[in-house]
Amino acid sequence: MVDLKAYNQALNLLQQASTPFGFVAAVQDHDNYKRVWTRDGVITSIAALLSGENDLVKTAKATIETLLNNQHINGFMPSNVSPENGSVSFGGTSGRADNPSWAVIGLCAYTLLTGDKTLWAKYQAQVDRCLSVLEAWEFNGKHLIYVPQSGDWADEYIQHGYILFDQLLRVWALKLASKISPDKNREDKALEIINSIKTNYWKVDEQPNAYAPNLVHQLKDASTDFWLMGFNPARIYNYFDLQANTFCLLLGTGNENQNRLVINYIKKLQENNQSMLPSFYPTIEENDDDMNELKNNYAYSFRNKPGYFHNGGLWPVWNGWLAAALSSSGETELAKSITSAIHTSNSKAGLFNECLHGATQNPCGVPNCTWSAAGAIIAEQALISDDFKGLFNF
Repeated sequence: MVDLKAYNQALNLLQQASTPFGFVAAVQDHDNYKRVWTRDGVITSIAALLSGENDLVKTAKATIETLLNNQHINGFMPSNVSPENGSVSFGGTSGRADNPSWAVIGLCAYTLLTGDKTLWAKYQAQVDRCLSVLEAWEFNGKHLIYVPQSGDWADEYIQHGYILFDQLLRVWALKLASKISPDKNREDKALEIINSIKTNYWKVDEQPNAYAPNLVHQLKDASTDFWLMGFNPARIYNYFDLQANTFCLLLGTGNENQNRLVINYIKKLQENNQSMLPSFYPTIEENDDDMNELKNNYAYSFRNKPGYFHNGGLWPVWNGWLAAALSSSGETELAKSITSAIHTSNSKAGLFNECLHGATQNPCGVPNCTWSAAGAIIAEQALISDDFKGLFNF
């Protein structure tokens, strides 16, 4: 049963974050958050579309138009667009490797959930450019894009290289696009990426078709309980990546045994936390080697102290997707438990904080953050509506 009070509060925040140009990432102007961001805007737009609220659906449409109207000529997508003066940022020290996928996903979600194909027809050139630049970012034609450090949502974390989450977003974009307009080349490309994911991101006794020889010996340190976060020429990342494992469930990447192992690992983490799950686990502590990589990667102030922000922080938005994945996997009670934890977190000081401390569960990010509300809406809609399943039914 929907928690109507919490749900309506989430809808209300989306209303407050609505502008004629689309959804801004936060209601207050804090560190550039009061802009239309590709990643945040698409996720918030998906929540708005699932809600069916007419005003919010209109803002979702405006969001997608603002983003695609400001695509770079070479195909990459804005990090964010100012609703005040139309200025466009394509990223800081590095660009955003996930944003072309998010842009296509947002356009497809709008088309599928509204039945309105006008935007789909209008932006076919932009879709082609998004998918083309992703192809170029493989650098070697081997089906996996290389993500620079600070190149996706966890832009102050340590990861760079062949990061699984970004590969999954690309698969989703290709599959959604092919669902609307069947295209054998896109379908084949999605299958090639999926096969590469299955080969390289799950530890098995023998890895004869590994992406590169160095991955064979690196994978000896990987877990057998969940999908690998990613790898590059120098290392693997053996942290549990909540986002990647969530989308493996949603996209049906794994077999029955792999899904069971992932869900069991999630259950253990949830039992330990008695709350939402951290985006990355375990936390990087002060004396860990990876803290050297982490401590200077920030734009305004260092936020990744142990338990904070990307480093063990609890994010309502990604837990919303997790609840949806669990619901789709038949784990209804666990999905409800995670959804309840999202609502509890979103109700804390200032309402709808960006993230919470992994140990104290105190707010430690930007307040009135739109995609925290979106996470709650996505979680609830996945429990009550078949519309959500349509985004992953290929």
